[in-house]
Amino acid sequence: MTDAIWIGNRRELFWDEYLIEKGKTTAVRQLNKLQPKEVAIHHNAPWEGDGCNYHCIVKDDGLYRMYYLGWEMLDPDVTRHDLEEIAVCYAESENGKDWIKPNLGICEYGGFWDNNIILDSNTAKFDNFYVFKDSKPDCPGEERYKATAIDWNDNYLWCYTSSDGIKFQKSWRMTNQGKFDSLNVAFWDGLAKKYRCYIRDFHDIPGNDWNAGIRDIRWMESDDFRQWTKPERLYFGEGEDYPLYTNAVQPYDRAPHLLVGFPSRYVEKKAWTPNFDDFAGAQSREKRMCVHPRYGLTITDCLFMSSRDGRSWNRWDEAFMTPGLEHLYNWVYGDCFPAVGMIETVNDLPYAPNELSMYAKEGHWSQQPAKLRRYTIRIDGFVSYRATYKPCQITTKPFLYEGGRLSVNFATSARGYMKVKLVSGERTLNSIELFGDSLDKTVVFTDGDPSSLSGKPVTMEITMSDAELYSFQFNE
Repeated sequence: MTDAIWIGNRRELFWDEYLIEKGKTTAVRQLNKLQPKEVAIHHNAPWEGDGCNYHCIVKDDGLYRMYYLGWEMLDPDVTRHDLEEIAVCYAESENGKDWIKPNLGICEYGGFWDNNIILDSNTAKFDNFYVFKDSKPDCPGEERYKATAIDWNDNYLWCYTSSDGIKFQKSWRMTNQGKFDSLNVAFWDGLAKKYRCYIRDFHDIPGNDWNAGIRDIRWMESDDFRQWTKPERLYFGEGEDYPLYTNAVQPYDRAPHLLVGFPSRYVEKKAWTPNFDDFAGAQSREKRMCVHPRYGLTITDCLFMSSRDGRSWNRWDEAFMTPGLEHLYNWVYGDCFPAVGMIETVNDLPYAPNELSMYAKEGHWSQQPAKLRRYTIRIDGFVSYRATYKPCQITTKPFLYEGGRLSVNFATSARGYMKVKLVSGERTLNSIELFGDSLDKTVVFTDGDPSSLSGKPVTMEITMSDAELYSFQFNE
């Protein structure tokens, strides 16, 4: 066991099979889905519109700041993309459920200053605007909040800076090696001690029509947010090479050694078929095709992916989010673009534990005000190991942990159960039968304490019946 994996007391999830001895595991990993909740924000202000998109959320000392673009999408009757009308808007919340759009008095619109716009076309001919709070210890105060946006005048990705997260100024160019025409996500990785940035680009472009190439996601690194490495495509192993749009990459708060992403998948059908005729919004879809065929033939969904190094990603090809049951305004280009950022919110059910909230817009390009809907999922609940009624096994590779308590995020039926065995050399610890549904269940052992194996190579053998396991953690 000299090659045991060190996990210390960090939380481990099952988004990949990094810790799993696959030949000895019969439980099945499954991708879980979001549950739709209420509309969190109605984008019904005159400066917002059906093109409101690219939402990102910044957690900031008990306050959640949200930034997004306000604009009308391409108007089929005008046949142009009016990017000059894009504005960056701001909203905030203390609980992730109730959002306000404060009157900031920063930008004028229609002769009035009472609005939630923080940047407009008087600043630059920009598109997309991603904000993060820089947690690098020596970050200057005037640069504590940073943003990325493309400037269509020079096709560079620019950095904007702010001391308060409200008033931003255009500061410096970052790179021109990319297309950048979606949300370009950046953050300080405190474990790697580097800035990471995930951007949009294309590959396999036929001729000069880059729009006919394959949309991809690339990453780059920096020590100072000024000088960046050459962007590299994300590596998905032997996975299929299909177009990916936004990325929504972010560290997972409860396990910051893991990065999570929610890329939107771009699917452009080759031709109009009777299936399109059957959609409720077929007439408006045909109208958009007068501008460009892909505006009517393209549909989008959302995937789930994770990484431990920022470059190599475990991507699920099955959709994490789909447009849902057909109605007048969905199954269009622009569905399933999730906001960057997750918020731990109070459960709507009395006495139930907190859950994770995510947000995605709907009503894209509908000529109706867009909406931002809240969705929820169990904490750590994106992927789980599932056992049928017939008992199944999970066996790990050898690993080293620290601590004297093992906790699990798990759920069983009334008749289901979970049992845990820790094996180190000739020493074995056996747990009692566990049942219930808990984000933090202490595993009780009958023949010793986990602290006796702390720092020693162990394998964990889990037997489950009609149960799911989401994560585990050793701690003091």
